[in-house]
Amino acid sequence: MMEPASSYFSGYCMCLILLHMMTLTSEKLMVTVPKGHVVARVGGQAALSCQLSPPQSAEHMEVRWFKGDNSQFVYLYRGGHEVNGEAAPEYVNRTEFVKEAMGEGKVTLKIHNVSISDGGPYRCSFKETDFSDAAGMNLSVAALGLETQIHVQVPASDGLVVVCNSGGWFPQPQMEWRNSRGEVIPHSSKSYSQDGARLFHMKMTLLLRNRSESIMCYVRNPVTGEEKRTSISLASECSISSSLLHSQTPFEFSISDPLFSLYNSWMTDVMIGVVVLTVFFTILIGYLIWSLRESSSKWHRAHDGLQAPDLWSWFLCVQPLVQKHPS
Repeated sequence: MMEPASSYFSGYCMCLILLHMMTLTSEKLMVTVPKGHVVARVGGQAALSCQLSPPQSAEHMEVRWFKGDNSQFVYLYRGGHEVNGEAAPEYVNRTEFVKEAMGEGKVTLKIHNVSISDGGPYRCSFKETDFSDAAGMNLSVAALGLETQIHVQVPASDGLVVVCNSGGWFPQPQMEWRNSRGEVIPHSSKSYSQDGARLFHMKMTLLLRNRSESIMCYVRNPVTGEEKRTSISLASECSISSSLLHSQTPFEFSISDPLFSLYNSWMTDVMIGVVVLTVFFTILIGYLIWSLRESSSKWHRAHDGLQAPDLWSWFLCVQPLVQKHPS
């Protein structure tokens, strides 16, 4: 009575084992990449990773990286080592193959000294005799700009023209004016340019009629979310001398928030120095002109006093001779 039950149980176990093996066999091997896009800084390092799923060793496989639509070859790993001489010139001596986890089917390609031109889609492929698959990823390159500066142009007919400049960004950053409450102030104009390295240089202006308001120039990288802010308080700007504010000659000075008071004090000192030097040289030139005139008058008086007696004496001596020998 026990043998049929034992045979039934053994047959049931065999069916489960065969079903499990069939499930494993039917599971397709494929290449996967991390979700999301990879971000790297200009001049920094990018890491492009690929993984076999389900995990298994890739040490005997050929691994390739391409950029774009497989037209630009980046790296080739074959036969347990790197194959040189096939990568595009711009990637030579800038790539590093990380294979410590290759036994689990994971590999990583590092690109050093990243440039803006490195950004874009990449494909990673695994290949062996009876298997070939690839997966794509996107590399986004970003650059955080240099110091942001605010320039105040003095004067303007109906207010102050405030200019914000910031360079060295990629991609094109978001740029706006904000007041002390964080509210966006509509700009008067905005422009940008790109240099030879494709970095963006931004310029934004604002016509400010309320000179007692504190304002901030806000610049943000849309890829990394990093931002830079520079703010000034224009209340102290009004302390600049009225002669400068009413000057007909356009004047511009650059300020950044921590040094604004120093620039203001420096400009005041310069104006005072200019006025003092102007008065000094005016007095000096006037004195020199007066001295020259006095010296000239004395010389003429002395010259005239000597000439008159000499001419009269000559006339007295010559007159008798003329009378004796009339013509």
